[in-house]
Amino acid sequence: MFINVSDVLSILFYILLIVLVIMLIILVINAIKTLDKVDKLVDDVSQKSQKLNGLFSIIDNTTDAVVSFSDSIVGFLSNAIGKLFNRKKESENDEEK
Repeated sequence: MFINVSDVLSILFYILLIVLVIMLIILVINAIKTLDKVDKLVDDVSQKSQKLNGLFSIIDNTTDAVVSFSDSIVGFLSNAIGKLFNRKKESENDEEK
C-alpha cells in the first residue's frame, strides 16, 4: 500500500490550518481581554478628568480676572506716560514759538 505525496501534503496542510485557526482564536481572546482593560482604564481617566473640570474652571476664571486687572493697570500707566510725554512736547513747542 502506497501513501500518496499529495495525501500527505493535504493532511499536513489541514493540520497546520487547524493550528493556525486555534492560534488566531487565542490571539483574538487575548486582544478582547486587553481591550476590556483599556476600556476600563479610559473610563477611569475620563471620570477623574471630569472631577478636575471644576478645578480647571476655577483656575481659568481666576486667570481671566488677573489678566483683566493687569490690562487695566497697564492701560492706566501707558495713558499716564503718554500724557506726560505729550505735555513735554507741547511745552517745547510753546517755547520755540
